[in-house]
Amino acid sequence: MKQFDVIIVGSGAAGLSAAITLARTHKVLVLAKGELASGSTAWAQGGIAAVLDAGDTFENHINDTMVAGAGLNRRETVEFVVENAPAAIERLVEMGVPFNKEEEALHLTREGGHSHRRIVHVDDATGWAVQDALQKTAAAHPNISLQPHMVAIDLIADRHAEKPDGSENIWGVYALNNKSGHVETLTARATIMASGGAGRTYLFSTAPRGATGDGIAMAWRAGARVSNMEMMQFHPTCLYNLDVKNFLITEAVRGEGGHLKLPPGVQDGGERYMHRFDPKRMELAPRDIVARANDHEIKRLGLDYVHLDISHHEPEFVKHHFPNIYDKLIGLGIDMTREPIPVVPAQHYTCGGILIDLHGRTDKPGLYAAGEASESGLHGANRLASNSLLECFVFGDAAARDIAKHWDTMPEPPTIRPWDESRVTDSDEEVVIKQTWTEIRRFMWNYVGIVRTTKRLERARNRIDLLREEVEEYYGHFRVTQDLIELRNLIEVADLIVKSALARKESRGLHYITDFPELLDEAVDTVLEP
Repeated sequence: MKQFDVIIVGSGAAGLSAAITLARTHKVLVLAKGELASGSTAWAQGGIAAVLDAGDTFENHINDTMVAGAGLNRRETVEFVVENAPAAIERLVEMGVPFNKEEEALHLTREGGHSHRRIVHVDDATGWAVQDALQKTAAAHPNISLQPHMVAIDLIADRHAEKPDGSENIWGVYALNNKSGHVETLTARATIMASGGAGRTYLFSTAPRGATGDGIAMAWRAGARVSNMEMMQFHPTCLYNLDVKNFLITEAVRGEGGHLKLPPGVQDGGERYMHRFDPKRMELAPRDIVARANDHEIKRLGLDYVHLDISHHEPEFVKHHFPNIYDKLIGLGIDMTREPIPVVPAQHYTCGGILIDLHGRTDKPGLYAAGEASESGLHGANRLASNSLLECFVFGDAAARDIAKHWDTMPEPPTIRPWDESRVTDSDEEVVIKQTWTEIRRFMWNYVGIVRTTKRLERARNRIDLLREEVEEYYGHFRVTQDLIELRNLIEVADLIVKSALARKESRGLHYITDFPELLDEAVDTVLEP
């Protein structure tokens, strides 16, 4: 048993923000499932939303967030995050994030759903610059231990203690050390779940390989509530390429004037179509509207993709604003300064998650959550572009401050039983994991995707019930591996998504169901209790 002050599961923006704040007074262990920079933060192209322009106001940003979230947001959360955004940007600047500037002021771009220019960015690779700065700051601090290749399996609860006493506390995690092959018992007074989203539940996703909903599944098994899991955001514009599976074409391409068009060779080929779905905002409509429009046109005309075209701008403008995307596409034989980009919708962001308050606290004492693994009330029924990294900084810092404030009242962990591998063997049937993983992702895409029906959701639920039995039997007989841990979590979050989708008898934001196309008068969270 290894003991720390605080354990943080996840080494992205939320986890490292929390670690840096906590390290002033506490010893912190940060666990990463793969390499430290392998999470979603490093993949973020767009930027971070904050009110920094003289013509903008907090109220504008709050209203834009509430409109995008279809009224399901919790206003106090939106106010809290928006009002703390400028300070978060200031901290990042102090850490050395080289945000683009224009005449010494931060350059601000605009994205879909925003009424003003308020997105700070580092070219079109903001996430990587942020990850690099946070990681260097954390690595330089003597109170922070960064440990990659540690796969969290389950949260440590009272039932794992040598002498259980009925406590509700969470005391850390059991984690598989992929380097040694052994499961380690890691304990702490407080644990922060910053493990990211559940994008890999779906066949097509812009999320990294490790986004398997681990933290959400672990918290659920430990007795914490989850909320709004049906609100799964699909990004409208993922590159369609048979060799490159999940390259995102940032929202900012549309923000800077990119047009969505039908490909040549079909009815109205080469023409724009967003005027039929949102005549006022066109390509700058929120993501759920644009994703459904793209999905509708692809299915209506039997297409493989639609076109995103910014070639009407000067080549130097395009190259200057989107250097990384330009270079990537040139390598694939696509010159975005002269021709359109083939794009399709793909799963992009998990708006639901572990239910938390304004301090990042969950239902379970000692367990906090931040970032994409959580449901804070910021995003509601649809995330506004570039609010996600912002949420990570604000809630990572908030959770850390709450732990430090209440440290003296947090009890020490009891003696915890080590992980028991005495009754399991090495698997000789790894193909079972791969087959089940593929099956989950395919039926989730087909049955629980951008447009849903009750019948399809019920079919998905029936498949999940059957597969859960198989996975649980397999898990009980064989030694844990990363693939098995992730599969167990995938089936859990798939079940939570489907249960939540069946519970919502309306179409709101990201949840569009043909059986209930109307919006109900009152916006109510879908909260599931273990």
